[in-house]
Amino acid sequence: MKSPFKPMRQSAPQPAPSRPGRQNLRRAAAVLGISLAVGAGPILAAPPTPGIRNIVLVHGAFADGSSWTPVIRRLQAMGYQVTAVQNPLSSLADDVAATAHVLRRQTGDVVLVGHSWGGAVITEAGNAPQVKALVYLSALAPDNGESVTDLLQRLHAPLAALTPDAEGLLWLDDPAQFHRIMAADVPIAKARQLAAIQQPIAAASFTGRISHAAWRDKPSWYLHTTRDQALQPAVQLAIAQQMGATRVAIPSSHFALQSHPEAVARLIDQAARAAARSIPDTAVEKSNQPTQENVK
Repeated sequence: MKSPFKPMRQSAPQPAPSRPGRQNLRRAAAVLGISLAVGAGPILAAPPTPGIRNIVLVHGAFADGSSWTPVIRRLQAMGYQVTAVQNPLSSLADDVAATAHVLRRQTGDVVLVGHSWGGAVITEAGNAPQVKALVYLSALAPDNGESVTDLLQRLHAPLAALTPDAEGLLWLDDPAQFHRIMAADVPIAKARQLAAIQQPIAAASFTGRISHAAWRDKPSWYLHTTRDQALQPAVQLAIAQQMGATRVAIPSSHFALQSHPEAVARLIDQAARAAARSIPDTAVEKSNQPTQENVK
């Protein structure tokens, strides 16, 4: 299946003027970890100005913020300011609070992105006024007054049979099991690394209820992963339809942020551009806009 996105164009490389000290600048930049726009490297396109430039990423269960690394690289190359939340995974309220802390650090409007369990988190945290768009990746999206457990029971899709430990935590730290359920389309060596950094989630988190579902008021996008072994594709479709989200389907496992980071980054970019167009008095460049299709 071909990717639903067209390749983004990059500006042609600009020749660097010859001036003394350029080699010294490069050496200093290397030491400081800074990439200077000198030399023959390509100039990366920035997001529409003065469009939405802030992207906040919320990871799911059995992961941490580093799971977003391939997506972060691509979004930063597009010119976005990106922040990954480090969820404690101790309760819905705690994860929403951690996300709220990050949102308060942003200057300007935000696209809020959630993967898997992170979808429940952004459904509550997304009520913050600076959040202008919500992006769900293979994600859960409870309705008003609903918990994740309630949502899955309503959709006849009970939680996987994981047994909490003595402290009430759910783990997915067996590499073979992690690979099979979460990331079957990434190399086994990478799945071992992901399993090594996974974080357990408190089983009680799934009973936390949403006060008001942000997707009822704000535009939403949904990445539907059709080879998912963690959240059934049919359940994802039902969730996207419930939300009236703009849906894009790709043949991916649950961990598309690792196996298809380019598609994930493009969807987030699409959401940022589309949401910026809807903000009053915002002039947004209209070239290279992907076609959208709403699921009702």
